[in-house]
Amino acid sequence: MAWLNYHHLLYFWTVAREGSIARASAVLNLTQPAISSQLRTLEKSLGEKLFQKSGRNLVLTDTGRLVFRYADEIFSTGRELMEALRGQPTGRPARLVVGATDAMPKIMVHRLLEPALRLAEPVHLVVRDDKPERLLASLSIHELDLVIADAPMAPTVRVRAFNHLLGESPVSLVGTPALVAKYKRRFPASLDGAPFIMPTEDAALRRALEQAFADLGVSPRVVAEIADSAVLGVFGQEGLGLFATPTVIAEEVCRQHGLRVLGPLDGVTEKFYAISVERRITHPAVLAISASARQVLD
Repeated sequence: MAWLNYHHLLYFWTVAREGSIARASAVLNLTQPAISSQLRTLEKSLGEKLFQKSGRNLVLTDTGRLVFRYADEIFSTGRELMEALRGQPTGRPARLVVGATDAMPKIMVHRLLEPALRLAEPVHLVVRDDKPERLLASLSIHELDLVIADAPMAPTVRVRAFNHLLGESPVSLVGTPALVAKYKRRFPASLDGAPFIMPTEDAALRRALEQAFADLGVSPRVVAEIADSAVLGVFGQEGLGLFATPTVIAEEVCRQHGLRVLGPLDGVTEKFYAISVERRITHPAVLAISASARQVLD
């Protein structure tokens, strides 16, 4: 009996959906040569060509369209199976695999996810920290149940998923006691020339901070740009510069790193999102996370 390799079928299905090997490689987080090789293996096992070239694009052959219809049904059924199993008691803790973008403050990640561990039914929580694009690729092939992020999934990202706003928090500036004492007087005008650790340019908070500084007519001296919030906290506690953090966790960030709050930055807020393949959240643990977030955040 000939067996179908479902990994190869998934790669074919993704290429067909995305329209090119290049876009599929971004979704699957695989190299283009690796995907091309797997497609050739699938075509060889089926004894049929699945794609043909039309200019720079790949188009499905008649056989390719037939295989795609079956693949679409197979993976749709697989999603339904996973969703059905989430609601069934198995005697073991329910598994919840969450991706947290590296820009998310780690204290906020804990604050948002902790309610899932207080449910009557035990939950086995797995948290992965990575770049948003890699997390969304994992979400698209159901390696993750949820992605927690500080920005919604962009409309240009070709992943079938949905943004769920958890809430937002004002932003405060924090720093070492020495820095706070130095810049407390005349704050926020004192920020002009003050050493500042910025989020990287792809972060939503970066754009909000730059706009706020422009509105205030100040130009802090950017000494570093750091994506990972844990690394940001360590640099901050060493006195490299001031940095921004959600006000809702500012006191906790200060206790953890020996810092003090300089003050709120008026008009700047940071939003937090849950991104899932479900339009309507049904996972009990994710529902608990969402409900608790509405109490924690404004």
